[in-house]
Amino acid sequence: MVGILIAILALAIWVYLVVGRGFYWLAGERDDLGEPAPPSAWPRVTAVIPARDEAQTIGTTIASLLGQAYPGGLLVVLVDDESRDGTADAARAAAVRAGGAERLTVLPGQPLPVGWTGKLWAVSQGVAHATGGPDAPDYLLLTDADITYAPEALARLVARAEQGGYVLTSLMAKLRCESLAERVFVPAFIYFFQMLYPFTWVNRRDHAMAGAAGGCMLVRPQALAGAGGIAAIRGKLIDDCALGAALKARGPIWLGLTERVTSARPYDRLDDIRRMVARSAYAQLRYSPLMLAGCLIGMALTYLAAPLLAFLGHGLAQALAAATCALMFVSYLPILRFYGRAPWWGLALPAIALAYMAFTLDSAYQHGRGRGGLWKGRVQAQAGLEQEPK
Repeated sequence: MVGILIAILALAIWVYLVVGRGFYWLAGERDDLGEPAPPSAWPRVTAVIPARDEAQTIGTTIASLLGQAYPGGLLVVLVDDESRDGTADAARAAAVRAGGAERLTVLPGQPLPVGWTGKLWAVSQGVAHATGGPDAPDYLLLTDADITYAPEALARLVARAEQGGYVLTSLMAKLRCESLAERVFVPAFIYFFQMLYPFTWVNRRDHAMAGAAGGCMLVRPQALAGAGGIAAIRGKLIDDCALGAALKARGPIWLGLTERVTSARPYDRLDDIRRMVARSAYAQLRYSPLMLAGCLIGMALTYLAAPLLAFLGHGLAQALAAATCALMFVSYLPILRFYGRAPWWGLALPAIALAYMAFTLDSAYQHGRGRGGLWKGRVQAQAGLEQEPK
C-alpha cells in the first residue's frame, strides 16, 4: 500500500511538471524563433565585463564583441578584478587584433568592500563608468569573460528588446558540452534551471516569476537605476535571477535559449561540475536546513522513487511508476536535442539527479565550513560578506 501511495504521489508530481509548470521542458523560448523587426534607430550599447583571472577566455570574448555586426554604437568596459594572470593585457591585445582598441576601456578594480560579492562589485564599477558621462548608453550589456557572441547576436538582442519594450532581455548562453562530465551534467543543469524558472512564466508580463541568465543580460540603465542599481543585489550569489526580479518590478523582461551566445568555460572533470553547483545551491535554498531537507526529499520523490518502484515494485505501483518514468524521459528529450545528445541519455536523468543532490549537500557543507561561494580564491559567505579562505 505504501508503494502505491508513493507511486501515485510521484506520478502526480510529474503530471504537474509536464502540464502545469509553464511547459518549461519544451525549451520553446528561443531567440531563433521569430525575427524581431529592426528599430528605426539603433541605440548605443556599452558592454560591461567583470573579469578575475580570465586570461584563458577573455581574448575570445573581447574579439567577438568588437566584431559584432551591430549598426549602432558599441563600447566595451572591462573591469579587471585584481587578476593575477594578465587578464587585462590579454584583453588589450585581443582588442588590437580586432581593430577596436579605441572602443575598449580597461578599469582596474577597486578593493572589495564588505557586503559585496566580487563579481557584483566589479559590475557596479563598470556600470558607474559607463553611465557616468554625458554620452551614457541606451543599453548596458552585462556579460561574462567566457562568453562568445556570434556576429549578429547583439543586433538581434537589441531588436528584441526594442520591439518588446523590455527592461531586461537575457539569453541563456549555450554551455560547452564536450567532455564526458559536460555531456552528462550540462543538459541537466539547464533542464533544472528551466524547471526552477520556467521561461514562459518569466516572459509573461502578468506573472510574478522572474529570472535571467548572467552570461548575457541587456539592461536599460534607467530601469537599473530605478531598481536601486547593482547595489540593490550586492550580496546575492545568484545575482542574475536577483537582478531579474528587481527589474521585472520596473517593466517586462524576456529570457530565452540561444545558439548565438556560447560559453567557453570548460568543466572537464566531475569536480568542476560539483564546484559550479555547490557555489550557489545552498544560497538558492536561502541557507535554510529545513529547505535543504525539503529539497532532498522532494528530489528523491521526483527522480528516484519511480525508477526504483518500476524495477523493484509489482502490480499497480510498478505500472504507475513506469508511467512516471515515461513522463520523466519524454520531458528531458527537448533539452537533450538542443545540446546534440542522443535520446538514451534521458535514461540517466535519475542518476544525474542523485549526483545533483550530492552537490547540493556539499554546498551546505561548504557553507558550514565558511567556504560558501568559493570562486577564484575568494569565499563569499551568506549575505555576501567576504572571508579569507581557510
